[in-house]
Amino acid sequence: MHRWLRGGAESGLEIDADWTTAMEQLRSNNAVMSTQQNQLSPTLRTTIARGRARARTDRKDLADVLGAARVCHLGVVVDGTVRVLPTVFGFDFNGPDRGGTLYLHGSVAARSLVDAPAADVCVTMTVVDGLVLARSAFNHSMNYRSAVILGRPRLVNDETERLRALDAIVDHVVEGRSAHLRPHSKKELAATVVLALPLHEASVKVREGDPVDDARDVEVGGVWAGVVPLQERAGPVRSAVDVDPAVAVPEHVRAIAGG
Repeated sequence: MHRWLRGGAESGLEIDADWTTAMEQLRSNNAVMSTQQNQLSPTLRTTIARGRARARTDRKDLADVLGAARVCHLGVVVDGTVRVLPTVFGFDFNGPDRGGTLYLHGSVAARSLVDAPAADVCVTMTVVDGLVLARSAFNHSMNYRSAVILGRPRLVNDETERLRALDAIVDHVVEGRSAHLRPHSKKELAATVVLALPLHEASVKVREGDPVDDARDVEVGGVWAGVVPLQERAGPVRSAVDVDPAVAVPEHVRAIAGG
């Protein structure tokens, strides 16, 4: 029988070499598992072939894009025709699906959502951070953060998860909004379909920095090149005309416009 520890006549307990090796392997395995949990899925469909230097492999980069994007685009095949539809979304990295859950919603009359679980779908989102102006039209670009998520969605039928998903979507549009709203009515819930897509299979690309000009164009000079940063900014808040003047703009709304 193998012993992990053995007695030493002069030094008390002496660590067995096999035990040391086993512990080093265990630490190594734990490190690999931790890294894998934080890494994006390296599937063939999500392995970036073009512009590999801009690929991001850490799941925190996916969280960054999801948190910053306002709208996603759902690509789905309906009756043999590809449709790409803009829509709002919510997400939960602790959701019940592998890698977390992306939530989408829409009308029960929307074939793009109702038929989606029959095949894989593709969801994309992009955040534009700047206009990259080069010395040639060919080398113009944008600084951006983008994500592509692939997988087979599922219809969310569990009532508790449906409510949680709808709140997540509203709160992604305006943080904390769902807590200020009345409960969903039965009629509204009956008219709404909710999809859940695993966040496991995803890729992220990020471009940042200056334009990449041809050396000859730089040498010739005479043309300005650089970056015009872009950022989202809210305008002044305006109450709807039918809001009672006694109802103040709530703090979570004022926070969007910076007070």
